[in-house]
Amino acid sequence: MKLNLKNPLVFFDLETTGTNIVSDRIVEISYLKIFPNGDEESRTRRINPEMPIPPQVTAIHGITDEDVKDAPVFKSIAKSLASQIEGCDLAGYNSNRFDIPLLAEEFLRADVDVDLMKRKFVDVQTIFHKKEQRTLEAAYKFYCSKDLENAHSAEADTKATYEVLQSQLDRYPDLVNDVQFLSEYSAFTNNVDFAGRIIYNEQKKEIINFGKYKGRLVEEVFREDPGYYGWILQGDFPLYTKKVFTTIKLRSAFNK
Repeated sequence: MKLNLKNPLVFFDLETTGTNIVSDRIVEISYLKIFPNGDEESRTRRINPEMPIPPQVTAIHGITDEDVKDAPVFKSIAKSLASQIEGCDLAGYNSNRFDIPLLAEEFLRADVDVDLMKRKFVDVQTIFHKKEQRTLEAAYKFYCSKDLENAHSAEADTKATYEVLQSQLDRYPDLVNDVQFLSEYSAFTNNVDFAGRIIYNEQKKEIINFGKYKGRLVEEVFREDPGYYGWILQGDFPLYTKKVFTTIKLRSAFNK
């Protein structure tokens, strides 16, 4: 089924040094941009993560330190990548919980201001898990009746994810061919930040979603415990989470 798009939709996949959003880095990024008229544009880039790739991770995606030693670092491509996805919605497989948060961290480390929270996100894995409960390889076999060759290469995974979403739209009549609907359907939680450390309550106010203040309004905690904000900034939290806390802190000070 041809996707019904108002904005370009960028399917993308990351290969990384590991699964820690705070400390791991991108080693390969592949994207497939689908335009509203059906045109397609794709690109795959290797990236020097400026840290060793663990052997157990290389065993999964096949990318070695030697493969990326002469590749550009993320900071050198960040602005061009930001311009390539400007005005686009984003889609991927497990992207809401991993690829998008990690990409946001890389942009922040590169001092490139990209507010990804303004985009719509379609997570094909979430749709798949709500419907069938399997992996990408199984999803590709189930929906597209094909074996996924070169699994865990960013380019193969990106193209497979695009084909799976098209097949999901064909298979399930209740899935509306609209990015707004698919974004809401595949949303994992009502996160304020990508890591889910802050979420919205029913009144759309930010509450803390971890630790001793879990369930409390962020602004209330800032008033009652002035040292909490400093503890957040010094802690091992994603940069985007710290950015959201800072935004709330500044807003609270302005509204006094």
